[in-house]
Amino acid sequence: MADLTFFSKTPITCPACETNFYREELRTGRGRLNAGELTRELRRTYIPSQKYGEVFPLIYPITVCPSCYYAAFHSDFLEADETIVEKLRSEEQRRIADTRLLFESIDYTSPRGLEEGCASYFLAAASYEHFPKQFSPTFKRGLCCLRAAWVCEDLHRKRSDDNYDYLSQIFYRKARFFYAHAVSLEQTGAETLSGAPNLGPDLDKNYGYDGVLYLTGLLEYQHGPAKDEEKRLVALGRAKRTVARIFGMGKASKNKPAAILDNARDVYDEITRELGEEKSDPETANVDA
Repeated sequence: MADLTFFSKTPITCPACETNFYREELRTGRGRLNAGELTRELRRTYIPSQKYGEVFPLIYPITVCPSCYYAAFHSDFLEADETIVEKLRSEEQRRIADTRLLFESIDYTSPRGLEEGCASYFLAAASYEHFPKQFSPTFKRGLCCLRAAWVCEDLHRKRSDDNYDYLSQIFYRKARFFYAHAVSLEQTGAETLSGAPNLGPDLDKNYGYDGVLYLTGLLEYQHGPAKDEEKRLVALGRAKRTVARIFGMGKASKNKPAAILDNARDVYDEITRELGEEKSDPETANVDA
């Protein structure tokens, strides 16, 4: 849509294939973004405006080389050193082929649509596999998968016959894995979250480590094992302990965002009910298990 985005005047040189290209940026002023409700997953919704219609800010944060499909958050894109670049080059054809299996025609030289937005997160999740731990690649892969799931939901809402709901569930399950793995690595010191200055999960507010813990528990609860009863019980117990940690960290809970505390209590209570346990206060729960 005219006047919604613009392409940068200064070209970017892809460190992997040396292609020069121009990054698309979203204009945010003059009523383009009208904030709506916050979802349970801490995603910000936006109210369509008469002039601009629906706007999807999430489809723009990832920088994608239109030639080799290397992708990363803008702050990381040019940071790929020779070791990373060598791996990116070796997997170029696979990245392109895998992306075209999901999206037949995408174009990063023209204004993005939802397909390009979703594909950008898919490509970034693949590219971050080759980044060293100081970039917090595990968490960023989880965040990319979560946002890809959200964009797939937008696509499904618009084109319900194209199986984007199925693709969304795949991305949610991948996000569940990476979030849980990132928290585990953080606990052992093997990979911290300090390489991700904004833990999101959306663009309007950084919910920090509390937000990461909350989403780790929520994703485990909503997208963990469902058919195997024994695995389900283990997953629920893990999710409950993770959510309870929000209340056991730091000082008074009153300093934590209401969106985190209210949602975390609701999720904690729902898990407790499914486990058939007596209702308890998460602030007094054992979070060391």
